[in-house]
Amino acid sequence: MRTATDLDLPLALDRTDRSPLQVQLASALRAAVLDHRLPPGGPVPATRRLAEQLGVSRATVTAAYEQLVGEGFLEARHGSGTRVSTHVGALPAAPPVARSAPRQPMAVRAAADLRPGRPDASRLADAAWRSAWRSAVLAAVPDSEPPLAGLPALREQVAAHLRAARGIAADPAGVVVTAGTSDGLALVAHALRAQRHPDGAPLRVVVEDPGYPSAARCLRRVGAQLLPVDVDDDGLLVDQLPASADAVLVTPSHQYPWGGVLPLERRVAMLRWAREAGAVVIEDDYDGEFRYGAAPLPALASLDPSRVVHVGTFSKVLSPWLRAGYLLAPPPLRAELEAVRVDLGVPVGGTLQTAMATYLAGGGLQRQVARARRDAAHRRAHLQALVAEYPHLRARGAAAGLHVVVELPDGADAAAVVAALAADGYLVADLTAYAVARADLPPAVVLGYGPATLDQLRGAVAALARAAAQDG
Repeated sequence: MRTATDLDLPLALDRTDRSPLQVQLASALRAAVLDHRLPPGGPVPATRRLAEQLGVSRATVTAAYEQLVGEGFLEARHGSGTRVSTHVGALPAAPPVARSAPRQPMAVRAAADLRPGRPDASRLADAAWRSAWRSAVLAAVPDSEPPLAGLPALREQVAAHLRAARGIAADPAGVVVTAGTSDGLALVAHALRAQRHPDGAPLRVVVEDPGYPSAARCLRRVGAQLLPVDVDDDGLLVDQLPASADAVLVTPSHQYPWGGVLPLERRVAMLRWAREAGAVVIEDDYDGEFRYGAAPLPALASLDPSRVVHVGTFSKVLSPWLRAGYLLAPPPLRAELEAVRVDLGVPVGGTLQTAMATYLAGGGLQRQVARARRDAAHRRAHLQALVAEYPHLRARGAAAGLHVVVELPDGADAAAVVAALAADGYLVADLTAYAVARADLPPAVVLGYGPATLDQLRGAVAALARAAAQDG
């Protein structure tokens, strides 16, 4: 059986070319993947071996490999080296040159799902991840349910994560383990309604418009009355907050879906409003790990921990498959949150919590965040450059997160453009799907790039540009 070091892979680098060697090497390897000289799932040469073969530094080969990992052509697997991504198998190999090749039936290509909310989980299962799960599975299984607020070990690790990554003086006693953002929001809504409206009156919650549809559905499901407030390029328009409300749900780190980062002066003004209105601020930090370039602004929970419920999730940096998250609650709300858990039960299994606690304690999450952020930054830069090639398109909201909003020409029918992209094999979202009450949103699509390959992004933007030009 041939191994990675036995592969006969002729690669030529031109040292008279101004292009850096690592760029040339990445291009040559990409071509070898696309024409299946490097087959899907197969190994690539070890970095040291290939560096010796080409007469370049090992760092040059490593940089080329890292670029292709970020593009989705290669996968780095701990313990088994670097391999060609199995996803490349969906791409047809370049046909051999022939004077008269027989016609082949057109292959049906699976749709590329570029709707927002999906992370890249391809590099998650490293040694630390497998070890954490192995120890959790081998541990003795208790004959009782997990603690109402979550395993103490996991709550300790979440608090440490919030202190290090968000600058929040988090007390483990205020951490509640959740089954993701929706579970956390429902838990907070139930607790607030029981605390503020024991007579059964609806909870009045300010929400961003446009905003997160799942959050709106969740709040409506628990009987909340939604009070939509418009957003602009910087996020929620704080000066439009109503005189009174029970709570405000806000995404200050990266407004969903518009993409604005709430300025410090608005954060301070919102907290002032909350104190005067007697309201609770629910800070949805759904993808706060993905920040590019600019230093993060202080979390709302770090500015006023007595009035802010900080809601976080592992879905974007790990995977929504886990259904794992957390919230940090101020002291006045903790007893009511526990009472809700008594009534509804604990939705997160003990084995998952044990594995997560071990993974965080060993630094696995910190390393995964660094990998995921580096890969996402590469895709983001590529996507921005692609959109910039078309003057009739405009990308916005790319300062953070895993998606961008691409504005279309005035008068374009966004729904028709979304349908045209779906026909071309690219699934994106219409911005109007995020409206709560607004009917004045500009024509735009929301495009996620979390798990996308560069080829998928290139094809999607080209298809988007064609559809927008035809419809506009």
